Amino acid sequence: MNNSTYTVAVASGKGGTGKTTVAVNLAAVLAEQGTVVQYLDCDVEEPNGHIFLKPEIMGSETVTMKVPVIDAARCTGCRKCAEACQFNAIAVPKKAMVFTELCHGCGACTLACPEDAITETDENIGAVESGKSGAILFGQGRLKVGISITPPIVRAVKRTRKEGAVVILDSAPGTACPVVAAVRDVDYVILVTEPTPFGLNDLRLAVELMRELGRPFGVVINRAGIGNDEVKKYCEAGNIALLAELPDDRRVAEAYSRGKMMISIPGFQKAMEDMVRMLPNFNI
Repeated sequence: MNNSTYTVAVASGKGGTGKTTVAVNLAAVLAEQGTVVQYLDCDVEEPNGHIFLKPEIMGSETVTMKVPVIDAARCTGCRKCAEACQFNAIAVPKKAMVFTELCHGCGACTLACPEDAITETDENIGAVESGKSGAILFGQGRLKVGISITPPIVRAVKRTRKEGAVVILDSAPGTACPVVAAVRDVDYVILVTEPTPFGLNDLRLAVELMRELGRPFGVVINRAGIGNDEVKKYCEAGNIALLAELPDDRRVAEAYSRGKMMISIPGFQKAMEDMVRMLPNFNI
Protein backbone atom coordinates (compact mmCIF):
# COMPACT_ATOMS: atom_id res chain seq x y z
CA MET A 1 0.00 0.00 0.00
CA ASN A 2 1.00 3.63 -0.34
CA ASN A 3 1.20 6.02 2.60
CA SER A 4 -2.30 7.45 2.21
CA THR A 5 -5.12 6.48 4.51
CA TYR A 6 -7.76 4.13 3.11
CA THR A 7 -11.06 4.32 4.99
CA VAL A 8 -13.75 1.66 4.84
CA ALA A 9 -17.05 2.24 6.63
CA VAL A 10 -19.13 -0.76 7.64
CA ALA A 11 -22.81 0.21 7.80
CA SER A 12 -26.27 -1.31 7.66
CA GLY A 13 -29.80 -0.17 7.00
CA LYS A 14 -30.97 -1.74 10.26
CA GLY A 15 -29.55 -2.99 13.52
CA GLY A 16 -28.79 -6.62 14.20
CA THR A 17 -27.47 -7.57 10.76
CA GLY A 18 -23.91 -8.33 11.90
CA LYS A 19 -22.31 -4.99 11.08
CA THR A 20 -19.93 -4.98 14.04
CA THR A 21 -19.14 -8.67 13.50
CA VAL A 22 -17.98 -7.88 9.97
CA ALA A 23 -16.09 -4.75 11.06
CA VAL A 24 -14.05 -6.30 13.87
CA ASN A 25 -13.27 -9.48 11.92
CA LEU A 26 -12.20 -7.41 8.91
CA ALA A 27 -9.82 -5.45 11.15
CA ALA A 28 -8.45 -8.68 12.61
CA VAL A 29 -7.84 -10.27 9.19
CA LEU A 30 -6.03 -7.17 7.93
CA ALA A 31 -3.85 -7.06 11.03
CA GLU A 32 -2.93 -10.73 10.59
CA GLN A 33 -1.80 -9.95 7.05
CA GLY A 34 0.58 -7.27 8.31
CA THR A 35 -1.54 -4.27 7.35
CA VAL A 36 -1.46 -1.21 9.59
CA VAL A 37 -5.11 -1.15 10.60
CA GLN A 38 -7.17 1.11 12.81
CA TYR A 39 -10.64 0.21 14.06
CA LEU A 40 -12.86 3.17 14.99
CA ASP A 41 -16.25 2.56 16.58
CA CYS A 42 -18.52 5.37 15.40
CA ASP A 43 -21.67 3.81 16.83
CA VAL A 44 -21.29 6.26 19.68
CA GLU A 45 -24.66 5.60 21.31
CA GLU A 46 -23.84 1.94 21.77
CA PRO A 47 -20.21 1.09 20.94
CA ASN A 48 -19.56 -2.64 21.25
CA GLY A 49 -16.50 -3.42 19.14
CA HIS A 50 -14.45 -3.41 22.34
CA ILE A 51 -16.25 -6.57 23.47
CA PHE A 52 -14.52 -8.51 20.69
CA LEU A 53 -11.23 -6.64 20.31
CA LYS A 54 -10.68 -6.24 24.06
CA PRO A 55 -8.37 -3.22 23.69
CA GLU A 56 -6.19 -1.59 26.28
CA ILE A 57 -7.58 1.95 26.56
CA MET A 58 -4.68 4.37 26.82
CA GLY A 59 -6.33 7.77 26.51
CA SER A 60 -9.61 9.65 26.62
CA GLU A 61 -10.54 13.09 25.31
CA THR A 62 -13.70 15.01 26.18
CA VAL A 63 -15.86 16.16 23.26
CA THR A 64 -17.71 19.44 23.65
CA MET A 65 -20.26 21.39 21.66
CA LYS A 66 -21.07 25.09 21.71
CA VAL A 67 -24.49 25.80 23.25
CA PRO A 68 -26.17 29.19 23.79
CA VAL A 69 -26.39 31.02 27.09
CA ILE A 70 -29.05 33.72 27.47
CA ASP A 71 -28.34 37.03 29.23
CA ALA A 72 -31.82 37.67 30.65
CA ALA A 73 -30.97 41.30 31.39
CA ARG A 74 -30.36 42.02 27.72
CA CYS A 75 -33.08 39.75 26.26
CA THR A 76 -36.16 41.65 25.05
CA GLY A 77 -38.21 38.58 24.14
CA CYS A 78 -38.22 39.46 20.43
CA ARG A 79 -38.24 35.74 19.44
CA LYS A 80 -35.72 36.16 16.62
CA CYS A 81 -33.52 33.50 18.19
CA ALA A 82 -36.40 31.01 18.33
CA GLU A 83 -37.32 31.78 14.73
CA ALA A 84 -33.71 31.14 13.66
CA CYS A 85 -33.49 27.81 15.50
CA GLN A 86 -34.41 24.89 13.24
CA PHE A 87 -34.41 22.38 16.11
CA ASN A 88 -36.94 23.93 18.54
CA ALA A 89 -34.19 24.28 21.13
CA ILE A 90 -35.27 27.80 22.17
CA ALA A 91 -38.60 28.92 23.58
CA VAL A 92 -39.56 32.50 24.43
CA PRO A 93 -42.47 32.66 26.87
CA LYS A 94 -41.26 36.10 28.06
CA LYS A 95 -37.49 35.75 27.94
CA ALA A 96 -35.58 33.26 25.80
CA MET A 97 -34.81 29.90 27.38
CA VAL A 98 -32.63 27.12 25.95
CA PHE A 99 -33.25 23.36 25.89
CA THR A 100 -29.64 22.23 25.54
CA GLU A 101 -30.60 18.59 24.90
CA LEU A 102 -32.20 19.71 21.62
CA CYS A 103 -29.44 22.14 20.59
CA HIS A 104 -27.27 21.21 17.60
CA GLY A 105 -24.65 23.89 18.25
CA CYS A 106 -25.19 25.63 14.91
CA GLY A 107 -24.86 29.18 16.33
CA ALA A 108 -27.82 30.56 14.36
CA CYS A 109 -29.47 32.00 17.46
CA THR A 110 -26.33 33.91 18.40
CA LEU A 111 -26.19 35.50 14.97
CA ALA A 112 -29.90 36.30 14.94
CA CYS A 113 -30.06 38.06 18.32
CA PRO A 114 -30.23 41.86 17.76
CA GLU A 115 -29.43 42.61 21.41
CA ASP A 116 -26.24 40.52 21.71
CA ALA A 117 -27.99 38.70 24.54
CA ILE A 118 -26.67 35.27 23.54
CA THR A 119 -23.17 33.95 24.12
CA GLU A 120 -21.91 30.38 23.84
CA THR A 121 -20.36 27.95 26.27
CA ASP A 122 -18.82 24.49 25.90
CA GLU A 123 -21.14 21.60 26.79
CA ASN A 124 -19.64 18.17 27.52
CA ILE A 125 -21.40 15.71 25.19
CA GLY A 126 -19.15 12.66 25.38
CA ALA A 127 -15.64 11.35 24.88
CA VAL A 128 -13.29 9.70 22.42
CA GLU A 129 -11.23 6.82 23.80
CA SER A 130 -8.13 5.40 22.16
CA GLY A 131 -5.91 2.40 22.69
CA LYS A 132 -4.62 -0.82 21.10
CA SER A 133 -5.79 -4.37 20.61
CA GLY A 134 -2.67 -6.31 19.71
CA ALA A 135 -1.55 -4.82 16.40
CA ILE A 136 -4.89 -3.06 15.86
CA LEU A 137 -5.10 0.63 16.69
CA PHE A 138 -8.40 1.17 18.48
CA GLY A 139 -10.72 4.13 18.98
CA GLN A 140 -14.31 4.64 19.99
CA GLY A 141 -16.74 7.42 20.78
CA ARG A 142 -19.05 7.43 23.77
CA LEU A 143 -22.10 9.68 23.94
CA LYS A 144 -22.81 11.18 27.35
CA VAL A 145 -26.02 9.85 28.93
CA GLY A 146 -28.88 12.25 28.29
CA ILE A 147 -27.34 13.75 25.13
CA SER A 148 -28.97 13.06 21.76
CA ILE A 149 -26.62 14.84 19.35
CA THR A 150 -24.19 12.29 17.93
CA PRO A 151 -22.50 13.77 14.80
CA PRO A 152 -19.97 15.93 16.72
CA ILE A 153 -18.66 12.83 18.49
CA VAL A 154 -18.58 10.83 15.26
CA ARG A 155 -16.54 13.60 13.66
CA ALA A 156 -14.22 13.69 16.67
CA VAL A 157 -13.62 9.94 16.35
CA LYS A 158 -12.84 10.32 12.66
CA ARG A 159 -10.30 13.04 13.36
CA THR A 160 -8.15 10.37 15.03
CA ARG A 161 -7.62 8.50 11.74
CA LYS A 162 -4.00 7.49 11.36
CA GLU A 163 -2.13 8.44 8.21
CA GLY A 164 -1.01 5.41 6.25
CA ALA A 165 -3.45 3.01 7.90
CA VAL A 166 -6.45 1.10 6.65
CA VAL A 167 -9.21 2.55 8.82
CA ILE A 168 -12.31 0.50 9.55
CA LEU A 169 -15.19 2.72 10.65
CA ASP A 170 -17.96 0.83 12.45
CA SER A 171 -20.96 3.05 11.74
CA ALA A 172 -24.25 3.30 13.60
CA PRO A 173 -27.11 1.34 11.99
CA GLY A 174 -29.79 3.02 9.91
CA THR A 175 -29.66 6.02 7.57
CA ALA A 176 -29.87 9.01 9.93
CA CYS A 177 -27.41 11.78 10.81
CA PRO A 178 -24.84 9.60 12.66
CA VAL A 179 -24.47 7.41 9.57
CA VAL A 180 -24.13 10.38 7.24
CA ALA A 181 -21.42 11.82 9.50
CA ALA A 182 -19.55 8.51 9.44
CA VAL A 183 -19.66 7.66 5.72
CA ARG A 184 -19.73 10.96 3.87
CA ASP A 185 -15.98 11.13 3.10
CA VAL A 186 -14.85 7.48 3.18
CA ASP A 187 -13.25 5.57 0.33
CA TYR A 188 -15.69 2.66 0.42
CA VAL A 189 -18.78 1.48 2.29
CA ILE A 190 -19.63 -2.12 3.13
CA LEU A 191 -23.38 -2.51 3.65
CA VAL A 192 -24.22 -5.53 5.79
CA THR A 193 -27.70 -7.00 5.38
CA GLU A 194 -29.64 -10.21 5.89
CA PRO A 195 -31.73 -12.14 3.34
CA THR A 196 -35.14 -11.24 4.75
CA PRO A 197 -37.90 -8.81 3.68
CA PHE A 198 -36.89 -6.45 6.50
CA GLY A 199 -33.25 -6.72 5.47
CA LEU A 200 -34.07 -5.90 1.85
CA ASN A 201 -36.29 -2.96 2.77
CA ASP A 202 -33.62 -1.33 4.91
CA LEU A 203 -30.87 -2.19 2.42
CA ARG A 204 -32.77 -0.21 -0.22
CA LEU A 205 -32.77 2.82 2.08
CA ALA A 206 -29.04 2.46 2.75
CA VAL A 207 -28.29 2.11 -0.97
CA GLU A 208 -30.29 5.27 -1.72
CA LEU A 209 -28.26 7.13 0.90
CA MET A 210 -24.92 5.93 -0.51
CA ARG A 211 -25.94 7.01 -3.99
CA GLU A 212 -27.12 10.38 -2.71
CA LEU A 213 -23.75 10.89 -0.99
CA GLY A 214 -21.81 9.57 -3.99
CA ARG A 215 -20.03 6.86 -1.97
CA PRO A 216 -18.89 3.62 -3.66
CA PHE A 217 -20.28 0.58 -1.88
CA GLY A 218 -20.81 -3.15 -1.90
CA VAL A 219 -23.00 -5.57 0.02
CA VAL A 220 -22.33 -8.41 2.44
CA ILE A 221 -25.21 -10.83 3.02
CA ASN A 222 -24.95 -12.18 6.54
CA ARG A 223 -26.77 -15.29 7.77
CA ALA A 224 -27.24 -16.42 4.18
CA GLY A 225 -29.75 -19.23 3.97
CA ILE A 226 -32.26 -18.04 6.59
CA GLY A 227 -34.60 -16.29 4.15
CA ASN A 228 -34.88 -15.97 0.39
CA ASP A 229 -32.76 -14.80 -2.53
CA GLU A 230 -34.48 -11.42 -3.04
CA VAL A 231 -31.51 -9.46 -1.67
CA LYS A 232 -29.19 -11.22 -4.08
CA LYS A 233 -31.55 -10.51 -6.98
CA TYR A 234 -31.75 -6.86 -5.93
CA CYS A 235 -27.96 -6.56 -5.98
CA GLU A 236 -27.72 -8.25 -9.38
CA ALA A 237 -30.45 -6.04 -10.86
CA GLY A 238 -28.82 -2.89 -9.49
CA ASN A 239 -25.29 -3.90 -10.51
CA ILE A 240 -24.26 -3.77 -6.85
CA ALA A 241 -21.10 -5.62 -5.89
CA LEU A 242 -21.82 -8.65 -3.70
CA LEU A 243 -18.72 -8.86 -1.54
CA ALA A 244 -19.57 -11.94 0.52
CA GLU A 245 -22.32 -14.31 1.59
CA LEU A 246 -21.68 -15.42 5.16
CA PRO A 247 -23.69 -18.56 5.94
CA ASP A 248 -26.06 -18.87 8.86
CA ASP A 249 -24.06 -20.86 11.40
CA ARG A 250 -24.92 -21.48 15.02
CA ARG A 251 -21.22 -21.44 15.87
CA VAL A 252 -21.06 -17.75 14.89
CA ALA A 253 -23.86 -16.91 17.32
CA GLU A 254 -22.12 -18.91 20.04
CA ALA A 255 -18.83 -17.13 19.39
CA TYR A 256 -20.61 -13.76 19.38
CA SER A 257 -22.26 -14.47 22.73
CA ARG A 258 -18.80 -15.14 24.20
CA GLY A 259 -17.18 -12.07 22.64
CA LYS A 260 -15.07 -14.17 20.28
CA MET A 261 -14.12 -13.61 16.66
CA MET A 262 -16.05 -15.15 13.77
CA ILE A 263 -12.80 -15.91 11.93
CA SER A 264 -11.96 -18.48 14.58
CA ILE A 265 -14.56 -20.72 12.88
CA PRO A 266 -13.29 -22.72 9.87
CA GLY A 267 -14.23 -21.15 6.54
CA PHE A 268 -15.01 -17.66 7.78
CA GLN A 269 -11.46 -16.33 7.65
CA LYS A 270 -11.22 -17.21 3.96
CA ALA A 271 -14.56 -15.49 3.33
CA MET A 272 -13.22 -12.30 4.94
CA GLU A 273 -9.94 -12.54 3.02
CA ASP A 274 -11.85 -12.97 -0.24
CA MET A 275 -13.94 -9.92 0.64
CA VAL A 276 -10.81 -7.81 1.20
CA ARG A 277 -9.59 -8.66 -2.30
CA MET A 278 -12.85 -7.29 -3.74
CA LEU A 279 -12.40 -3.83 -2.23
CA PRO A 280 -11.62 -1.35 -5.05
CA ASN A 281 -8.32 0.53 -5.19
CA PHE A 282 -7.02 -1.50 -2.28
CA ASN A 283 -4.05 -3.82 -2.25
CA ILE A 284 -2.34 -5.55 0.68
